[in-house]
Amino acid sequence: MRKYPIAWFYILAFGISWLGMISTVLASRGIAPFNSPYFQLLSIFYAIGPALAAMIVSQVTHGKTGIRDLNKGLIRWRVSLIWYIVAVLGSAILLIVAQAVTKLLGFSVTIVTPPVNLSPYVIFGLGVNFLANTCEEIGWRGFALPHLQKRYNALIATLIVGILWGLWHLPLVFLVGHPMSEFPFLWFITIVADAFIYTWIYNSTKGSILLVALFHGSGNIWLLFITGVSPVASALLNCVVAIAVIAVFGRAHLSRRQRVCAD
Repeated sequence: MRKYPIAWFYILAFGISWLGMISTVLASRGIAPFNSPYFQLLSIFYAIGPALAAMIVSQVTHGKTGIRDLNKGLIRWRVSLIWYIVAVLGSAILLIVAQAVTKLLGFSVTIVTPPVNLSPYVIFGLGVNFLANTCEEIGWRGFALPHLQKRYNALIATLIVGILWGLWHLPLVFLVGHPMSEFPFLWFITIVADAFIYTWIYNSTKGSILLVALFHGSGNIWLLFITGVSPVASALLNCVVAIAVIAVFGRAHLSRRQRVCAD
């Protein structure tokens, strides 16, 4: 594990997460006994898999110092106000533009999102959403990205993280009723393109997992309120933004700051 930390991280992240998601996928297809609430609890491992994998590898390779370094990005909140605005409103702007593109080009929208009822259960669910997204980002951006950026430039590192991040979502393709099961390839393209935006935020904030997690979590919430977005429009727009990030900030760092590398 000390010799190949990145490989072990991904083996553990995929293994823990996918093991936790099996029961949910099987339950969605009416296969007993996986539709039991007790089996459904296993789905929590899907969310915490990346964070758990990052902590295990960090502990084995660097002990308490590895865990402390991993947590540094999680509490890095002293960044410019503009990055909080980007983190909270950036996804909303992207969705509004994608919504306009959908209408302008006449793309079809086959996924209907029900109206959001802000009940206590929904609010609790939104809190869980942020927790789950934070666990993801501890792994993807907190561990994998800086380790890969130590070896490769930001473009190559982001491409690797983005592709594997997209593949990590594969169980959702088999989850009955999940939007990703409708257009898996378009979702994959969108996720890979998103990775460049996440790297831009991460490197620009000197490695703030907190800000990236805020962008990730708020994006999922805005999806509930900004509807009528075609997966085609979303994929196209995110690809355009990813290309713009590369063109403006350069492939070495994807930011005006130096890329963040693991110690």
